[in-house]
Amino acid sequence: MHIRDIFAADHTTVSFEFFPPKTAADAEALYENIAQLEALQPSFVSVTYGAGGSTRELTHDLVIRLKQTTSLDPIPHLTCVCHNEAEIQEILENYAQAGVSNTLALGGDPPNGMPNYNRKSDAYQHAVDLVRFIQGFSGHPDSRGFGIGVAGFPEGHPGTPNRLEEMDHLKAKVDAGADYICTQLFFDNRDFYDFRERCELAGIRVPIIAGIMPVTSLKGMKRMAQLALGARFPASLLRALDRASDDAEAVKHVGVHWATQQCLDLLDHNVRGIHFYTLNKSDATRQIYQTLGLRDSSKLRKSASNHH
Repeated sequence: MHIRDIFAADHTTVSFEFFPPKTAADAEALYENIAQLEALQPSFVSVTYGAGGSTRELTHDLVIRLKQTTSLDPIPHLTCVCHNEAEIQEILENYAQAGVSNTLALGGDPPNGMPNYNRKSDAYQHAVDLVRFIQGFSGHPDSRGFGIGVAGFPEGHPGTPNRLEEMDHLKAKVDAGADYICTQLFFDNRDFYDFRERCELAGIRVPIIAGIMPVTSLKGMKRMAQLALGARFPASLLRALDRASDDAEAVKHVGVHWATQQCLDLLDHNVRGIHFYTLNKSDATRQIYQTLGLRDSSKLRKSASNHH
């Protein structure tokens, strides 16, 4: 389903993110978790792309499998790094043929082990160039072409210290054809609300969905801060995690509780969508749903009638 139709149908979208499994055992575990999450009836799910396109085959396989064997609507990530135009064209053709409706266009990180990777050889230097290319792709059965998502950074983009310039980049991506913005994870909702207002001031009018990642382990938290190039962990969250630090179950409890409070507050502030970074697990997301009093996403997605 084209992302514009999803936003038109759902008052609040709910989505889950997976990454492609590297081993057969990982794949089995992931599919078990996907079955659990499918029951929650998300608006869509997204599938990440390894640094430097290192998992491009795996991403494609997972997307096609989700499309063919589940009721989920998969949105594959696509990055600029290590790609020439012909490769991107081929990936888009494959997805179009498989009936995939949307994609998320990202700048992407240099491949692991190649810190000095020279991007000059990439067909697209920035996400905006990729958005433009996808927008111009003509081989899609939907006359609108692919729905296109882009990333937003409530705490600021690590590569652009200048916040004003960062907004110009985001606006350029939207003007080039992006249909929605999915944010990087954040732990303080004030960062999100401020970002949302700055988007409005910049004339950005597309839906903005909030990326939420429950802390489920201290090791995971450190890795998350590394991958997100610094997520701001509020002192009160760190204090609570510190109290729980020698009890893995308690750490998870604190993380899930914090994420649940974030979700409640976002829903109270008319968030357009919530995007859960699941890390291929299902239990934290399912616990958040239980605490929110939800059996599945239908009440969130269809709550439009209560608001108008």
